[in-house]
Amino acid sequence: MADSPDDTSRVLDGVGPRLRALRTARGATLAELSADTGISVSTLSRLEAGQRRPTLELLLQLSRVHQVPLDELVDAPETGDPRVRAKPFVRHGRTFIPLTRRPGGVQAFKIVIPPHDPREPYRPQVHEGYEWIYVLSGRLHLVLDRREIDLGPGEVVEFDTRTPHVVANRGDIPAEILGLFGPQGERMHVRSGQ
Repeated sequence: MADSPDDTSRVLDGVGPRLRALRTARGATLAELSADTGISVSTLSRLEAGQRRPTLELLLQLSRVHQVPLDELVDAPETGDPRVRAKPFVRHGRTFIPLTRRPGGVQAFKIVIPPHDPREPYRPQVHEGYEWIYVLSGRLHLVLDRREIDLGPGEVVEFDTRTPHVVANRGDIPAEILGLFGPQGERMHVRSGQ
């Protein structure tokens, strides 16, 4: 059964607030999103405010950058299949496999860290939030301020990311971990170009 024009209008009216929520959950400015998508700040602002109707071309670019399915941007009805089918992607040489698909809040990833990554000397990172990491396979080397911890399969760590930290694989085989990040941690580890 086809949607009525009122249904279509209601769906399109909801796109702007969802776009704003996705951008703010990432901690991105309109200027940063513009640089990532090639869409002007003015167009992005009008889309978020509901003053411009989204085109498929704009939605596809925004869906790619926010790493959410297109149907999530337009709030398409559930298909009944709850499986997460997000595609793996590589950032900073590490493979991230998304295990959640809702924007904002805690995000879960399976992460494959290649051997000897990163190379020493380490450059500790600091950002807002907490991280939870479970080692699936391989060995993980964690530096928290001046403390160093080696972890094997089945071991778990949780820490405040305001503490200078490095998550490294010093071994000769890839390390696989499950990681939970809040929005700040996701931006730092998954989305930033650092």
